[in-house]
Amino acid sequence: MTEAFTDLHERSASKETFSHLYEIVTSRENIWLAYRTMKSNKGSKTPGTDGLTIKDIEQLSEYELVSEIQNKLQNYRPKNVRRKLIEKDNGKMRSLGIPCILDRIIQQCFKQVLEPIAEAQFYNHSYGFRPLRSTHHAMARVQFLINQASMHYVVDIDILGFFDNVNHTLLVKQLWNMGIQDRRVLACISKMLKAEIEGEGIPSKGVPQGGLLSTLLSNIVLNDLDHWVAGQWELFPLRKPFKSRTGERAAKIRSSLKEGYLVRYADDFKIICRDWRSAQRWYHAVILYLKDRLKLDVSPEKSQIVNLRKRESEFLGFTIRANRKGQKRVAHTGIKANKRQKIKAEVKKHILRMRTSPTALNAARFNSFVLGIHNYFNRATHVSVAFSRLAYDLRAFMYNRLKQIGKYEHPANPPPTYSKFYSLGYRTFKVADVYLYPLANVKTKNTMGFSQGLSLFTKEGREQIYKKLRPDLRQEIYLLTKASIPNKSVEYMDNRISRYSMKMGRCEITGMYLFTSDVHCHHYIPLHKGGTDKFSNLRILHKEVGQLILQTQKETIDVLKNKLGLTELMMNQINKYREKYALDPV
Repeated sequence: MTEAFTDLHERSASKETFSHLYEIVTSRENIWLAYRTMKSNKGSKTPGTDGLTIKDIEQLSEYELVSEIQNKLQNYRPKNVRRKLIEKDNGKMRSLGIPCILDRIIQQCFKQVLEPIAEAQFYNHSYGFRPLRSTHHAMARVQFLINQASMHYVVDIDILGFFDNVNHTLLVKQLWNMGIQDRRVLACISKMLKAEIEGEGIPSKGVPQGGLLSTLLSNIVLNDLDHWVAGQWELFPLRKPFKSRTGERAAKIRSSLKEGYLVRYADDFKIICRDWRSAQRWYHAVILYLKDRLKLDVSPEKSQIVNLRKRESEFLGFTIRANRKGQKRVAHTGIKANKRQKIKAEVKKHILRMRTSPTALNAARFNSFVLGIHNYFNRATHVSVAFSRLAYDLRAFMYNRLKQIGKYEHPANPPPTYSKFYSLGYRTFKVADVYLYPLANVKTKNTMGFSQGLSLFTKEGREQIYKKLRPDLRQEIYLLTKASIPNKSVEYMDNRISRYSMKMGRCEITGMYLFTSDVHCHHYIPLHKGGTDKFSNLRILHKEVGQLILQTQKETIDVLKNKLGLTELMMNQINKYREKYALDPV
């Protein structure tokens, strides 16, 4: 689909309109890509109102899956959406809408086609739910504006229940204005927005959080705000021609404007300003714009103007403040107070679980959690101080609960993963032969701004990303995706590509490079003995090696052995494979 997406992106950047998108959405390649993407999403194991998960879809053949989706879209009627409540950081509940698995794959089909069109028109400094961008890039932008541009005033605007209050009519108009003018596509999206929520009825507004298309649609809604703010100062022309009685002149016209730069992550955004007066003007202007143009209300308690020299502002779990350093002020970032409390509670939960059941699995779960929070918060300038304090507060709790089940020591010959991330020599507990990652051991990493040249939808952008992937391998993977094997499940076809890619196109027994025509994807444990089409049960082999594993005729075995020139080690491996099929060694 790469060429199709690149073409859509280029045409969108040229402000073209699209009236024939439905054919691309329902193409075999797009549906298969949607399945492949959906399968790797851990939410695919969550059932919708029909109780089905990705496991039920995996059993279908490729032809059945494509036909099912194409037929369903002929007269699309999404099934009811399951409502689920999850706790937010502030203790309140966030409502998720979970569509049925087939509706999620359909949403992914639409998202894949609409995303390149939208990406060509999105604002550079919007970072939420966009390819290759992250919260760290948003933080890097804020720090850059404070450190390099000396902008110390922040306008914090909190939209009241953004996802639940998106205006459907306005959203469809925004899609149309973006160039998405295929009426069948817009009709399907309207039906997705109006899918009945179990126990609540048909929604009149809002995009359900939990739907795959919701994140893209929410960015499209706020894209108008992004460009309006940027057009007020950042992208406003420095000089503009105007006609007077004495002829045409050029005047510098920025002087009376309000200076400000927007940084947005989903519905969480800040406008960074140089002075209090500009911040005041932005505050009132943005509230009016959201109300009048986007039909969205603002929470007055959480919306405010912050002078970073005197107070800290919060963004994406971090705190930001402009502290003095020499002759200037620089951004000092830390961890939000309620986030620290949440981390503390989570650590205690892991420790108590380990105390009750001191297994290597529970120790690994604790390590996974610690590594996750370290990797997220290590972009904060004062992360070391924050985690040292956390470790100090939890020290007695950990020691008293783990001293009976573990050994408290300096790690002697720690495993490679431990050495890679934690090498400062902190004392830590050893539980079930696993060293626990020390909470206090974390160093600040520099935040790097997003490189605007990176893109999945331009040739140049992809070249920067895929420098390491060999072109010959890419060609063979492309041919494998085009291949069709009758009566094989969609899971088998998908995992065959993944396995070939992981093994860099080489046979797992002989190590020889395989062209598409030579590839045999072998079930290690046979299907009749309970084997599956899962990635872990498949092996990429040369087709003649595959024949040799299953062959019972002695003459054919001898011919294949001579032809392949197998070593003793290779023969031992082949015999292990034959053993699984209850065949005699060769």
